[in-house]
This record gives sequence, structure tokens and C-alpha cells, in this order.
Amino acid sequence: MEGLSALKISLDDNQIERLLDYLMLLEKWNKSYNLTAIHGLEKMLSYHLLDSLAIYPSLTQCKNALDVGSGAGLPGVPLAIAMPDSNWTLLDSNGKKTRFIQQALAVCKVSNAKVVQSRVQDYTDSSSFDVIVSRAYASLGAFIDSVAHLRQSDTLLVTMKTGLDPKELKALDTIKHEIQPSFINEIELCVPGITEKRSLVIVKPS
Repeated sequence: MEGLSALKISLDDNQIERLLDYLMLLEKWNKSYNLTAIHGLEKMLSYHLLDSLAIYPSLTQCKNALDVGSGAGLPGVPLAIAMPDSNWTLLDSNGKKTRFIQQALAVCKVSNAKVVQSRVQDYTDSSSFDVIVSRAYASLGAFIDSVAHLRQSDTLLVTMKTGLDPKELKALDTIKHEIQPSFINEIELCVPGITEKRSLVIVKPS
């Protein structure tokens, strides 16, 4: 897959086949259940599959991850396939979408991921997540605040955005919780087939 080469990601044939199976299943379900506003396999390849995998190089040390607002399993399903040594919890409150994710995990033989239907504010887990990721989920401040009860002292927050608005950074001053962010880094992403701005915002705790 040329897109993977452009992202400097090396996967084996089995992983690539499962990623494409996921993409085709998403395109099929989307016709009936409107899981995403992106239509057509070619556009989904760039805007969903490659866009999700673009953050893979920043998660190489990830062992236990939570995907908040996973929707149709993005970015969690592609990343779980690409990172077989990590475990993923895919969280979403929409039953239609979690049912699709459950089917996708079965069809694509993804054994290192599970799906949970819940609002993030209501969700608790005895697991210690080293990474919590979101994709176009909420403002940076709202994201940090919503997962405050799930963070450990060393948990990394990773959110995919179309650029970090300075107002979002200023709004962080009003967030009151025990683990305040001490380091915020924005990495510009270049995703094959996408001309719009893409960036990855990483928040390290104090």
C-alpha cells in the first residue's frame, strides 16, 4: 500500500489484508447505517484508514490504550491491527456504532481490542491506560477534562485535530483537576490524499 510507505509504516501482508477488510466493512455498513460522513472506498482510505495510522509512529511504546469517542472504530481499530502487542479499549456511547465495531473486531480477527458502550464521563476501568487517544472528539480542554478520572500520573493524552486553536490553549487555564498538563506538543501530520490541515496534539502530564 503506497499510503503506508508515505507514512513510513511497515506492516505485513496479513495486517494490510485485515485493514482493507475493515475498510470494506465500514463502506458496506455506512450505506445502511450512516456511520460516517465520508463515502466511497478511495476517500475512506485516506480520511479514515491512513488518517488513523498517521499517528502510529508516535505510539510505538503504547501498551494499553483507550480510544475515546471511537465512533466507527477510528483510530482504534486500524491502530490495534497495526500494533498487535498493544491492547485497545474502544469507547463510544452510540449503540449503532459500537455494534459495528464489535462486528469489525470479529470479521478482521482483532483479538487485542474490546468495545465498550458508554459515555466517557460514566466510564471507569481498573486498567491503567498509558495512552488515551481521541480523533475530532472535542476541544482540547474538554477532552482533558472528560478523561481526568481515567488518567494516571504518566498517562499520555493524544488527540487528532485540524490544527490547535490558540483559544483552546488559553482555555486550559480554567481546567481544574489533579493532573494538570505540563507539556503540550503539536505535530503536523502529512496524510496521503488529504489536503486539509492535520495535526497531532500530545499532552504529557506534570
